[in-house]
Amino acid sequence: MKSIFSHGPHLGYRFLFALLLSGMLMFADLRIPQTDKLKQILGYPLTPILWIANVPSEAVDWSSSTLASREKLMIENESLKAQVLMLQRKTQQLPIIQAENRRLRELVNASEQVSERILAAQLIGLDTDAFSHQVIINKGSEDGVFVGQPVLDATGLMGQVIQIDTYTSRVLLIADANHAVPVEVNRNGLRGVVSGTGDLSQLELIYVPDTADIQVGDLLVTSGLGGRFPQGYPVAVVDSVEHDPGEPFAIIKAKPSAHLNRSKHVLLVFNGAEKKFEANQSSDSDATQ
Repeated sequence: MKSIFSHGPHLGYRFLFALLLSGMLMFADLRIPQTDKLKQILGYPLTPILWIANVPSEAVDWSSSTLASREKLMIENESLKAQVLMLQRKTQQLPIIQAENRRLRELVNASEQVSERILAAQLIGLDTDAFSHQVIINKGSEDGVFVGQPVLDATGLMGQVIQIDTYTSRVLLIADANHAVPVEVNRNGLRGVVSGTGDLSQLELIYVPDTADIQVGDLLVTSGLGGRFPQGYPVAVVDSVEHDPGEPFAIIKAKPSAHLNRSKHVLLVFNGAEKKFEANQSSDSDATQ
């Protein structure tokens, strides 16, 4: 091993001096109490230097902590935004659910007033023909539905079944121009026929003599004639009566009692007509054979 004196005498002496000084300082630190005060005095000017030297490390730690906190806050913020959107969606549906519950309660109340056997159904489709007022319901032959079966909503007669499939049926609304219902005036028993006009908000009471006792506000109910519709169901309310001296019949307009353009839940009425339908179907089948 080379001696430190091989690099020059001055370097060797400085090393020995530093070594000796270090030993003396260590001895003084252990044996002389006054060195603590000396270290404090010498530490004062070194404190800013140590603080400045520690700044980069502190800055790195602070930046890392801040970035981590910011990322966590951003994730939490996105989660809260998603929760708010979900709550807003539920809030938007609340009026719809409330209205649906109200309509269902009305339908239940209406079903309690029907003496015949009934079946609840739901509208699932509309006819695309602009000149026809027909709807499709989610009950069919599997549920016992038959052609000609009366269909009600919570407030009155809606129409009748005209076509059945296994799980669905087609209903012709009373507002259709091809539909007619035998009715009577609830106030005095005057009979007539309500015909569809093609307008969901208006029906027409036809073949009523010009001198007949009928007034605005009269309730028209099913008369039961013909056996298709049970007696006593609301059909319409008279909203205008016109008399033309040159015509034998009065011009009478009426507003449907049923909500033809709004009702989603309906009642199918079993009033014994299904047996007639089955008998007719059987007789037609026998005649064919």
